[in-house]
Amino acid sequence: MLKAGVFGAGHLGKIHLKLLQQSSEYDLIGFYDGDKQRAKEIELEFGYKRFETAEALIAAVDMIDVVTPTITHFEIAKKAITAGKHLFIEKPITSTYAEAEELISLAKYHKVKGQVGHVERFNPAFKAVKDKIGQPMFIEAHRLAEFNPRGTDVPVVLDLMIHDIDVILSVVDSKVKNVYASGVSVISETPDIANARIQFENGCVANLTASRISLKNMRKARFFQRDAYISVDFLERKCEVVKMKDAPKVPDDFAMILQNAEGVQKQIYFENPKIDTNNAILDELESFAYSINNNTTPVVSLEQGALALKVANMVIESFKL
Repeated sequence: MLKAGVFGAGHLGKIHLKLLQQSSEYDLIGFYDGDKQRAKEIELEFGYKRFETAEALIAAVDMIDVVTPTITHFEIAKKAITAGKHLFIEKPITSTYAEAEELISLAKYHKVKGQVGHVERFNPAFKAVKDKIGQPMFIEAHRLAEFNPRGTDVPVVLDLMIHDIDVILSVVDSKVKNVYASGVSVISETPDIANARIQFENGCVANLTASRISLKNMRKARFFQRDAYISVDFLERKCEVVKMKDAPKVPDDFAMILQNAEGVQKQIYFENPKIDTNNAILDELESFAYSINNNTTPVVSLEQGALALKVANMVIESFKL
């Protein structure tokens, strides 16, 4: 079992502590939180061992799990990597792309593994259809959330939209060509609503909308490709695959047939991929343990986390144009 330590015992940090304690892949050694009073309360309530300093926790473990505000990610991760510890770090990887690049270089030099917590990669609905998404040419994603003061220290792009940016980058095998975006601040000092149009060199276009001041929650993405339409509901954990094939000469009575202006007929049919129930956060943490134990590339590598941040920053920069 890998000895694990958690940095940050806020809302998400407590979830990570609980799951690491339950996991058969990890031995939870303890946690560190800069808020001494909160740390003491959590230690008393849950029994997790509290460390007085960051350095003491790093020295006691094989891997660290960083679940702190983004602005603190770089310094904590740098200390851990230079100490030779494997790194799981919540999204976004760091505050700046330059910081992310430095972490990547340090991880290579010190020969440690790193994974970024883009949890939607482990959403069972997305996992059920990921292998069916091939060369999408148009993607539409909506990620809407009710207002919550937690997370408003960063623009909605880094808080919410970056989830969809990472998912899209994982299925589009092409470099980003252009980004056009607009954002509006309503409650926060940074944009609360944003829309981005991302164009790729292969012609694919992704249209993303994110809001953290909506009346209802929504997390949906639709992928359009030749002869197929795939939808994923990340919130409800549902998916749908609609495909087209050449219509048979003698279709059955219940076949759905479309005919274009040239007279070509296509048959529409539906697939219902099997969706396995899972805990996505536990899955991502245990997948990281697998990559460490088997010396494989993590599902969401530091490089992929850095690329998602780079594109997210392109969206933010586009607001100013």
